Amino acid sequence: MKILLAGDSTVANCPTQEFPMSGWGAHLAPLTYRWGAVHNFAKGGASTESFRHEGLWADLTAQAGPADVVLLQFGHNDQKKHHLAARTGYAANLRTMVAEVRAAGAAPVLCTSVERRHFLAGRHPSHLPASDALLEESLEDYPEVVRELGRELAVPVVDLNAWTRSMYVRLGPDKSRELFCHFAPGEHAHWPEGLADDTHFSQHGAALVAGEVARQLGALGYGGSSAEPGTRELSTTAGRG
Repeated sequence: MKILLAGDSTVANCPTQEFPMSGWGAHLAPLTYRWGAVHNFAKGGASTESFRHEGLWADLTAQAGPADVVLLQFGHNDQKKHHLAARTGYAANLRTMVAEVRAAGAAPVLCTSVERRHFLAGRHPSHLPASDALLEESLEDYPEVVRELGRELAVPVVDLNAWTRSMYVRLGPDKSRELFCHFAPGEHAHWPEGLADDTHFSQHGAALVAGEVARQLGALGYGGSSAEPGTRELSTTAGRG
């Protein structure tokens, strides 16, 4: 079977000059290759709209067929477009994508967007443990709309937003920094002036997210589970917390 990925830079195979920056899709194949071949169509900067306009969606659906699974994770860039608001253009585009995946005979899986690492300044008193640090809900209502669509359309949801939020808070502001790309001036040839990026994962961060995706796919019945293929789309929301 094929595992086809649609999404933005947090899913994509990043350009080599940006190493060690990585989307989680680049780390999924080592975990699934024995039972599912990963085809990563995700692209940096993609929204539910541009992914279609640039022909990536047509390329993906042309390869999708019975027994395949299509994972959809958008939101970071839809959020930047007024007409792609969560409950209007974004939700409508995801509904259409789900319908087209099903028309191709494949199974859709919705993923909530991975959270950005935006700890709220001044809201973590030094006497409290890292687990009490407060994290901004940077994606507003986009993750909740995906959860709602999962229930509405009877599509499994891998809740990467809830899972990444829990991981960042558990690690705290300092250790969670290692999941992302931070470089001092002179440490990276592509960013000679330095980089402090709390959206895009390091190799380590991306690999951890890919591990959670693989685990949730297993819980949905892929990869040798005894679950019947026809039951996969009726599974409840996965990965909450």
